Amino acid sequence: MASLTKKRKEALSKVEAEKKYTLKEASALVKEMSTVNFDASVDLSIRLGVDPRKANQMVRGTVALPHGVGKTVKVLALVTPDKAEEAKEAGADFVGLDEYVEKIKGGWTDVDVIITMPSVMGKVGALGRVLGPRGLMPNPKSGTVTMDIAKAVSDVKAGKIDFKVDKYGIIHASIGRASFEADKLRENALELIQTVVKLKPAAAKGIYLKSICISGTMTPGVHIDTKRFTDED
Repeated sequence: MASLTKKRKEALSKVEAEKKYTLKEASALVKEMSTVNFDASVDLSIRLGVDPRKANQMVRGTVALPHGVGKTVKVLALVTPDKAEEAKEAGADFVGLDEYVEKIKGGWTDVDVIITMPSVMGKVGALGRVLGPRGLMPNPKSGTVTMDIAKAVSDVKAGKIDFKVDKYGIIHASIGRASFEADKLRENALELIQTVVKLKPAAAKGIYLKSICISGTMTPGVHIDTKRFTDED
């Protein structure tokens, strides 16, 4: 078994294993523990009391993080020629249709988000084998299949993310970077948590928010008190 590095030991020493922190405390702590020599990602994991195998307990949605995710999001707009200029003006990095469909069929996926329109979903749907495993498949529920291409592109560029509960009942999402001020991490995390709470399925019984954990790249996870995550005292 590999021994813990000095930095890892130091980071672990700052977290009380059994303690549940407020969101304010946890945001400051995860930032303090990040010692890598790059701008580390800060992620939030929310474990829910749902059975994602049942359609009426699936939790999926979008949220506009107040401070974005701290990275440049590359957007591909798969649109007809009459929508191309609209997509370009809104900030899409790649705009087109047939030529990009062929590139994707060949394995090209060098984008973070794909936005398209209902009328071309027949062509885009055929790319499911390539896009699906990478989480790039456009979906009306996430706002990436729409006629309002400009708004969809602008929202994504401004920090809108989509999330979906995995087969274990956990939502994983990036909420910023270690270079963010602690308050900005807190506000982004709070926006995501509150959005997830609003999406509680009627069929979900018992405890809905089972656990919340915030962590940075190569830092220990910091557990947040699910009953008082908005209490900053």
